[in-house]
Amino acid sequence: MSDNINSLINTITVGTSIKGDIQANGDFRMDGTLEGNITLTGKLVIGEQGHVVGNVVCQNANVIGIIDGNLSVKEFLTLYATSRVKGDIVANKLAIEPGAYFTGSCHMLDELSD
Repeated sequence: MSDNINSLINTITVGTSIKGDIQANGDFRMDGTLEGNITLTGKLVIGEQGHVVGNVVCQNANVIGIIDGNLSVKEFLTLYATSRVKGDIVANKLAIEPGAYFTGSCHMLDELSD
């Protein structure tokens, strides 16, 4: 049964606003607004109307909306054309579509130093 729990995707929908930190095992989709930090063991998707004001730590991330805070992504981070990120990024691999907005510093993880 624990495999089923880890395969579920937690979702905060459009029109929902939360203040506080989120910690979750598995994947998470944010289409609402969060004032707080997100720490995940899985993949984070910030939808086009999603907005996070806080720091993010996760395994993988697709940012389509807005993040005002630092991102630490252990594997792969994709910033889509509609994304807006104001903060520092640490990632193993990074893809940025034309049109994406990013302001801050970026540090790529060194796979060979682990």
